[in-house]
Amino acid sequence: MRLAAVAALATLSLAAPALAQTPTPREPTISVMGTGEAELKPDFARIHVTVATQADTVAQATSANNNATERVLARIQGLGIKREDIRTANFQVFQTPQQVGPDGKEMKTPKFSANHQLRITTRDLDGVGRLAGEILASGDMTFQAVTFGLDRQEEGGDKAREAAVRDARRQAEVYAAAAGVSLGRLLEIRDGSAQPFEPQPDMRMSMAMAKGAESVPIVPPATIRYTANVQLVWEMAGKP
Repeated sequence: MRLAAVAALATLSLAAPALAQTPTPREPTISVMGTGEAELKPDFARIHVTVATQADTVAQATSANNNATERVLARIQGLGIKREDIRTANFQVFQTPQQVGPDGKEMKTPKFSANHQLRITTRDLDGVGRLAGEILASGDMTFQAVTFGLDRQEEGGDKAREAAVRDARRQAEVYAAAAGVSLGRLLEIRDGSAQPFEPQPDMRMSMAMAKGAESVPIVPPATIRYTANVQLVWEMAGKP
């Protein structure tokens, strides 16, 4: 009997911690995703061009590209652009893909190509079309794109985030009122993305540049739009 009593006591002692560790029911919450936007005027425009050369060796392709780039830089600076406003975006040397002629035989083409991508910044937004035409009319390069941006990138993202938080709270209050409850403490803030929307260049503009037009009709965007997402989680309280 005594052994049975000890065994029963041991069983109860082992079960007690298990009962104590039973998880409590999850507190009810309200979780919503907010979206916000902000619009700011662009500060600058960037003209993206590529200087491309080909040769039979890597050294020759690189040397030819360096010489062509020096000519391009001299012409661009001659248009009033400062050297610090001309940046290298990318430089690469690669093997030129072999081309096949109508007779099915490989055409004789240079074995290597060198591409030097340049990014030219101007703050004269109204004159960016004229500048783009003058740059490309000088030769030695091909047009890639024109983009617009802001110096104060963080300001646009922050304003969009603030709008996203306001949107999330508005939604949460609507849900809470419809459910007959109220919002308690704010429990979580999960940041989403906050990125600008950059307008794409008009294809007609690209064609005009490729033909070496003296001026290209580029209309700067009135604003650059930023968007942001945020997820907020509130504690669900009792009746308001």
